[in-house]
Amino acid sequence: MSVEFAPLLIEPAYRKVAAAIGGRILSRALREGERLPSETELARQFGVNRSTVREALRELESRGLVQRRPGSKLMSVSRPRHEAVAAGVSHALLLHDATVRDVWEALTILEPPIARAAARERSARDLERITAAIEAFAAGQADTEQAVQLSAQVFRRLGEATHNPVLGLAQEPLLRLLEPSLRVMIDKVPQARARIGTAHRRLLDAVGARDQEGAESWMARHIRDFRRGYEIAGIELELHLTPGA
Repeated sequence: MSVEFAPLLIEPAYRKVAAAIGGRILSRALREGERLPSETELARQFGVNRSTVREALRELESRGLVQRRPGSKLMSVSRPRHEAVAAGVSHALLLHDATVRDVWEALTILEPPIARAAARERSARDLERITAAIEAFAAGQADTEQAVQLSAQVFRRLGEATHNPVLGLAQEPLLRLLEPSLRVMIDKVPQARARIGTAHRRLLDAVGARDQEGAESWMARHIRDFRRGYEIAGIELELHLTPGA
């Protein structure tokens, strides 16, 4: 009987260098803002060419783990920006054929607990920011694009009020994917703006009063209302999402 072996996977040297440096960053052995040694010194330490180190640093930079500060030749440790992380996740969801229904269902699971946590954890400053976002929506809702952006901003302010970075990072890609369908709904459903405004005011009352159950209940109702709006606007729930569509 013949025996077959799988081919060996040979990892490029630059990926090994990137993994070694990235491991130090993720373990917090290297802290945000700390400068890395020069390319020449890193090449000496790893026993590789400078070109290998340069490629490794490019990979780490693309992941948001290092950056080159203006006026400096050295790379320093950085923290991936929320916007970059959210963009990467939303792009991945697009490529995995996420639908309008998928995003709506995810929001029904995520947003009500966020509202509950916001009511529990919010500070006075958080409440001011939530209030400002809701007032901005009320003032700018006549313009569809502004209404979409400001509605998403209310969700973001509630997410920030939880003081839970995991919830914020989980929320942002969904809000980016929500915006196109929300744009169509607001544009085609005459009562959409008024209903969103009512939900905002009820949420503000509940969060301001630290009414956790009320905040969670109103957010669940708010997200359910989106589905009714989709149906009225003729938005197909099984439609695969596309950038800006």
